[in-house]
Amino acid sequence: MSISIENKVALITGANRGIGKSIVESFIKHGAKKVYLAVRDISSTKALKTQFGNKVVTIQADVSDGESITRLAERTKDVEILVNNAGVLVPSSPLGDNAEKALAKEIDVNVFGLLRVANAFADILENNKGALVQLNSIASMKNFSDLSTYSASKAASYSLTQGLREKLGEKGVSILSVHPGPIVTDMAAQAGFAEGDTTLSVSEGIVTALKKGEFHLFPDVMAKQFEAAYQSFSDNIVTADLSE
Repeated sequence: MSISIENKVALITGANRGIGKSIVESFIKHGAKKVYLAVRDISSTKALKTQFGNKVVTIQADVSDGESITRLAERTKDVEILVNNAGVLVPSSPLGDNAEKALAKEIDVNVFGLLRVANAFADILENNKGALVQLNSIASMKNFSDLSTYSASKAASYSLTQGLREKLGEKGVSILSVHPGPIVTDMAAQAGFAEGDTTLSVSEGIVTALKKGEFHLFPDVMAKQFEAAYQSFSDNIVTADLSE
């Protein structure tokens, strides 16, 4: 289902920096009526508030806290496009001393966080005939050994995104799974990537993919290499109706 950003109410988790901040900027550029900035630290959105004034509304929220997300949904029943961008990365080899601790944190935020957000907003998105955008990664499709636990968490979140596509899709909600490669952000630097594409490739890509009604978005140069190799499997397995 095609969804235009124009005149829509959006909510973005992790909206204060990096890809999240870029999504805010792109959505307003393309005519969003209002954008909720769901962040852990409300002081972190001062620049966006200065830039966009009353078009943005900052709300404290933490995807690792179920009660926080429930309160967020209760305050934002007008949301039409929800972007779950919040995530964490803890560099860890599968043989690292911190592997279990890293995976536990990444699962809590990257996987359970998605479940918390999706369940809290399911009825709202159904009522508003909206869209859920989930920031996944090319790491959801290939394990990068020095980011092994992060890759595992993103593989889980991508699998859940597929399930949400089916269940929320039945309710008229569009689902978009976003799979960036290295993007120039603090998280990419933490992962050891010195170079990458711009955050704009992701944020503008989301606008275009929603308008086209697509399920997958591979926004940058490296991601598009994954897309080319993955397309047949996606068409024949992931998005195919296997009940026929």
